[in-house]
Amino acid sequence: MLNNNGLYVITGGPGTGKTSLIEELEKDGLKTVKEVARDIIKEQQLQGGDALPWKDTGLYTKIMLERSVDSYLAHAKEEGVLFFDRGIPDTLAYAQLIGLNDRKYIELAVNKYRYSEQVFILPPWESIYHTDKERKQSFNEAIDTYYVMRDVYENAGYTLIEVPQLPVEARKDFIIDRINSI
Repeated sequence: MLNNNGLYVITGGPGTGKTSLIEELEKDGLKTVKEVARDIIKEQQLQGGDALPWKDTGLYTKIMLERSVDSYLAHAKEEGVLFFDRGIPDTLAYAQLIGLNDRKYIELAVNKYRYSEQVFILPPWESIYHTDKERKQSFNEAIDTYYVMRDVYENAGYTLIEVPQLPVEARKDFIIDRINSI
């Protein structure tokens, strides 16, 4: 098992402000790692590929796990605090949401590559939710995703810290304060 207590995950359903929060942390000079899923979708759309959440969900999941593990390994030895926009358990949550039968390889990765025990989760927030070229889920699907994410992270042994629905700078301050108190 690989474990790094300085690697913090910011997770939640789609459209909860994760990327804006990651960007705010980055503006403060903190180290961040962007989400791999959106890059996969953009690449597949440009290439006319099928590894998309609305086409070949199995292939999309496989690539998402590979990229998430690669991202983890690329940053696992870094010193200090680092924030990930989603973590490897998000792939397991997605696999559950789509009903993927063979999830054992994802479960093994979730158990092998460990982040800080404290994971920051952003709840659904309808007033900021919107769809775009990469995010096609309805708000109700975003709510369902949130609950699956909660279950996956809790079942994997993480302690979830719910980030309140506040302006992005206040959310950033909340996270920094929580880390400083750990």
